[in-house]
Amino acid sequence: MGRLRVAVVGAGAAGLCAARHILSRPNTFDPPVVYELTDHVGGTWFYEERVGTYDNGLPVQSSMYRDLRTNLPKEVMMFPDFPFDSHLPSFLSHQDVQQYLERYCESHAITPHIKFNTVVEEVKPISMETEEGGAVTWEVISRGTYGGHSTQTFDSVFICSGHYSVPHLPSIPGMEHFKGKVMHSHSYRCPEPFAHQSVVVLGAGASGVDISFELAQAKAKVTLSHNKPALQFSLPPQIQLVAPVVKVLEDGSLLFQDGSVAQAQVLLLCTGYSYHFPFLCPKQLGLEVEHHLVAPLYKYLLPPTFPSLFFLGICKMICPFPHFHCQVLYALAVLEGTVQLPSREVMEEEAERERTRKTQMGVQAKHLLKMDSEQWVYYQDLATTAGFSPPQPVIQSLYEEVGRQRQAKPQAYKQINYRLVDATQWQLLEAPSVPTDKV
Repeated sequence: MGRLRVAVVGAGAAGLCAARHILSRPNTFDPPVVYELTDHVGGTWFYEERVGTYDNGLPVQSSMYRDLRTNLPKEVMMFPDFPFDSHLPSFLSHQDVQQYLERYCESHAITPHIKFNTVVEEVKPISMETEEGGAVTWEVISRGTYGGHSTQTFDSVFICSGHYSVPHLPSIPGMEHFKGKVMHSHSYRCPEPFAHQSVVVLGAGASGVDISFELAQAKAKVTLSHNKPALQFSLPPQIQLVAPVVKVLEDGSLLFQDGSVAQAQVLLLCTGYSYHFPFLCPKQLGLEVEHHLVAPLYKYLLPPTFPSLFFLGICKMICPFPHFHCQVLYALAVLEGTVQLPSREVMEEEAERERTRKTQMGVQAKHLLKMDSEQWVYYQDLATTAGFSPPQPVIQSLYEEVGRQRQAKPQAYKQINYRLVDATQWQLLEAPSVPTDKV
C-alpha cells in the first residue's frame, strides 16, 4: 500500500497539531493538505478588530476580544512537546497564544502545506473499488476566495474548523420590541463604547462573567442574567445579578423569571456557539448535528459509519491543546492500524451507552459534550489504547487548583503565576497571602 493522504480542515491549534504529527510520519503519510479560510493561522486565537464580514463577504471567524486573557495557565495549555516561552506570565493574552501557534507552525514547517484563503465547499465519502473489497475515500471540493476550484481525493479527513464562530442566538419572545442594541459576544471587542450605558449580559459562562467585569470597570451599568445554579463566587457591587430573561415586553423592557422588569440600552448575548459544518451532509454520515451536539461519535472523535473522518476538539471544558494532541495521536494510530477499531455496531453501542450514562447522571442534552473532570480518564483511555503517554498528573492537579482559585477570586486569579516542578508537582511563584509551596 502507498502512503495515506490526509486533508485537514482548518489551521487553528487543532489543525496545526494534526499537520505537525502527520508530517512526523513520512513513511506512512503524504504531507497533509491543510485548508484555511483566512490568510493566517491561529483560528479563534487570531484577533480581528473588525466584526461582521471580510471584504470578500465571508464572515469574520474570530470571537476574540481585545483584552482577553486565557482562563487556563500556559503550564496547562501547552502542547506537551512544545512549551510556551518561560518568561511569559501563566495567564496569557491572545497575542501570546497567537505568537505561540505561529512559532509552532514555523518550527514544524507546516506553512508550505496550508492552502490559505480557501473555502471548503464539500467533504463527501466516495467508494473506491479495490482488490481488498472496497474502501471509503474522501472527496474534498474547495474554492479559492479569489477564484478557482479544486477537487482532491484523500484517505482521511480531519475536521479542525472549531466551534467558536457561529453564535447561538436564543429564542426570546417579543425580541422585536427591544428598542436598544442586541449583539452577541462574538462581535464584542472592547468595553469603552458601552461606558455609562445600561447593559444586560445574558449568560454567566466564562465569557459572560469576564465581559461583565470589563464592562463594569468601564463604568457601564451591568446586569448579569443567567439560568445557572447559584454562582459559586461573589460579584463586584457594580454588577447586578438577576434571574433569566423570560421575554421582552411591548414597551421594550425586559421581563425576568422572578417577575422583575428592567430597561436596557444593550442586550449582550453571551450564549455560546453552535456546531456548524456547512461542507458536510450529516445525514449521509449517520450524524446528528445540532447547535449543542454532534452525535454519535465514538470516543468523541469519529462517526461509527465513517471511521476515517475525525472531528477534533468537539468537546468543551477541556485543556484544549493537550486534548488535540491526544486525539490526533489516537486518530493517526487508527489510520496506521496500531489501533483496531471495533465494528460499526459496537462503536454505535458504546457511543449510545456513554450518552445514556451522562443523561442518567442528570446531564442536559446541551451539556453532553462538556468534559471537565472526566477529561483525564478520556486521555488515559486514548493513550493506553494507542500507545502514547497521557498528560502528566501535574496537568490535572494544576487544572483543578486553577478551578478553585477561579471560584475563590474570579477577578484576581489571573494574577497568579505557576511553575511546573516535575511530572507531579507545581509551584506558586506569585500569590499574595497564599502558601508558596503548594504541591
